[in-house]
Amino acid sequence: MAQMKKKKKEVGAISTASLPDIVFMLLFFFMVTTVMREVELKVTIKTPNATELQKLERKDLVTYIYVGKPNTTYAPLVGTEPRIQLNDSFARIEDIQPFAIQEREKINEKERNALTVSIKADRDVKMGLMGDIKQELRRAQSYKISYSAIPGEVFIP
Repeated sequence: MAQMKKKKKEVGAISTASLPDIVFMLLFFFMVTTVMREVELKVTIKTPNATELQKLERKDLVTYIYVGKPNTTYAPLVGTEPRIQLNDSFARIEDIQPFAIQEREKINEKERNALTVSIKADRDVKMGLMGDIKQELRRAQSYKISYSAIPGEVFIP
């Protein structure tokens, strides 16, 4: 009887020729999908304290309005009175309604009711200015408003 000898099979080397292509595709994907830029704050904000806070559920459905005194860089140009900042520019009270409508138009139609306007205001801003901002948001039919605060004891002067 003849015996058959089994040949030893050697495992070939793994081809790494496509590895650079895969790495560059992943790098390109992350470069395209990553958002690097945040809003440059042009106003100074000392966030007020609050005892009862709620965290916002979906930050992608939040648009921000910043209110405070201009930074030292911008104070010579616009003065030292509290100013409103929408995205990367200073704004007037009259600009809030078109801004809120424009931000609502940017998101999906089904989620427009969930859009929250978060007001990040300095603790020294007068309530008259805050009331004017709220009135403009009502005119824009933006009824869901939140105020940014940090946890702590409320200080009443």
